[in-house]
Amino acid sequence: MKLVSVVLILLAPLLISCQNLILPLDCSDIYNNDNSRPSGVYTIYPIGATSAVQVFCDMDSEGGGWMVFQRRMDGTVNFYRGWDQYKTGFGIAAGEYWLGLESLYHLTLRKRYELLVNMEDFEGNKVFARYSSFSIDSESSGYTLNVSGFTDGGAGDSLYYHNRMKFTTLDKDQDPAVATNCARDSLGAFWYSKCHLTNPNGVYRWGADSTISQVGMDWKMWKGDDYSLKSISMKIRPVL
Repeated sequence: MKLVSVVLILLAPLLISCQNLILPLDCSDIYNNDNSRPSGVYTIYPIGATSAVQVFCDMDSEGGGWMVFQRRMDGTVNFYRGWDQYKTGFGIAAGEYWLGLESLYHLTLRKRYELLVNMEDFEGNKVFARYSSFSIDSESSGYTLNVSGFTDGGAGDSLYYHNRMKFTTLDKDQDPAVATNCARDSLGAFWYSKCHLTNPNGVYRWGADSTISQVGMDWKMWKGDDYSLKSISMKIRPVL
């Protein structure tokens, strides 16, 4: 008994330290703790201590503290995947990746978030679209998208058409009308309505090509639906 008491006394500072340790929920927690940290890969815990996941944190754009949940930049990761992988996430945070719908749902359940979409074409032009409110519903509701409060950074608003849509993947059509209004087998996965005005998870191609209309990684309000972007990233930050 005496030995146990001694051990507890010795461990007490460590136990107290662990109890006081606050795990970052998102990139804003990391940024707010030390705003000198550079953009890069960090570990967050969107669903608690057992949910560690690596993400890319944008500490520079529009004030910093943005957590990237979708990023395309070079076509090295295949985004033509099924429901289970879009639910749990795939890719690597240092490159192209998708965080995962379940983590995204829990994040937007716990805080109020805004959305920033950065994109670049193959001519080096960069624009963005910003939304003051972003969240998704639970899996039982199809991870329905809720997005509003558009601010134009040169890209135009291509997401308004997708608001209140359920998430759709190649193996799970949420709306039968999608299959009859688009080349469904070429779309990939997103919050599709009857076709789309943006397709960030589409096929990675290289610029303008009339043969890839509505197939590539497009943002119609900026470059039309036959231009596949060089890069696009979707990132969220708590509303300040």
